[in-house]
Amino acid sequence: MPQMSMIEAIRDAMDVKMGQDDDVVVYGEDVGYFGGVFRCTHGLQKKYGSHRVFDSPINESGIVGTAIGMGAYGIRPCIEIQFADYIYPAYDQIVSEAARLRYRSNKDFTAPITIRTPCGGGIFGGQTHSQSPESLFTHVSGVKTVIPSNPYDAKGLLIASIEDNDPVIFFEPKRLYNGPFDGHHDRPASNWSKHPLGDVPEGHYTVPIGKASVFSEGKDVTILTYGTMVFVAEAAKKETGIDAEIIDLRTLMPLDVDTIVESVKKTGRCMVLHEATQTSGFGAELSAQVQERCFYHLEAPVVRVCGFDTPYPHAQEWDYFPGPARVGRELKAMMEAV
Repeated sequence: MPQMSMIEAIRDAMDVKMGQDDDVVVYGEDVGYFGGVFRCTHGLQKKYGSHRVFDSPINESGIVGTAIGMGAYGIRPCIEIQFADYIYPAYDQIVSEAARLRYRSNKDFTAPITIRTPCGGGIFGGQTHSQSPESLFTHVSGVKTVIPSNPYDAKGLLIASIEDNDPVIFFEPKRLYNGPFDGHHDRPASNWSKHPLGDVPEGHYTVPIGKASVFSEGKDVTILTYGTMVFVAEAAKKETGIDAEIIDLRTLMPLDVDTIVESVKKTGRCMVLHEATQTSGFGAELSAQVQERCFYHLEAPVVRVCGFDTPYPHAQEWDYFPGPARVGRELKAMMEAV
């Protein structure tokens, strides 16, 4: 089984689907000849031609709007928004058109589009290249929201997303793109390891949308998390010695509530961990789900560990991120609660 970085796994997923289905097209800013700012589409234009892999104008609303039209016509666009921070001009197209097309047309038309976009910090990109806006999309009925944490899941989930008949927002954590990450303060992007991150099967396979993964089993406390924070949780577990069960949600919408409930009922404690701002973040929904479904099994209040409620701080981004030390302190406090 070949080993791949997340970038390579994402590229391989698009390659597999483009080889299988002539209706799959890839486009976005700089994704053609250049191969994308993170090189996720490198070599695809040369292999499939500029009629299937091509550059778009710097117009996110136009990128998504044309994809919706293509999808209604029967094409399956896999488009790239260069950074999640750039997706806001396309928000109306996603919410008002893509999310509603199948419903408002009584299934006469669908929007089988996949919107790939890098999210989160860790590359010293500042306020306009480091945001985590996933909760803005989990609130929208008709849109699916996916965030993988490893190459195997990234490839399988991306193939599943491209094959899905509804619009999927596919967030790609930038800190996990190129190499191993131990949950601590990573190195600058120029020094990131280029070594493979995980085993990825060749050819076609899918990871089901809407199914969480038990990343690490445990009995003391459940940590609900996704993306980069999976590895922060793992580091905190190792450092504290607390036997935490780490649930990698993988898909935020649809949400695998059954796996969450099963774990929390077993451990009796729950932490919600994500990089995005705390207030109105997706952790609030997770906390509510646990409170409503597991109240009589809880031995301590549900705890949220998240980014701070402040505009993204460029110079202090490593203080903004939840790290193993902050997660560890909260884990210890939860275990002391009676």
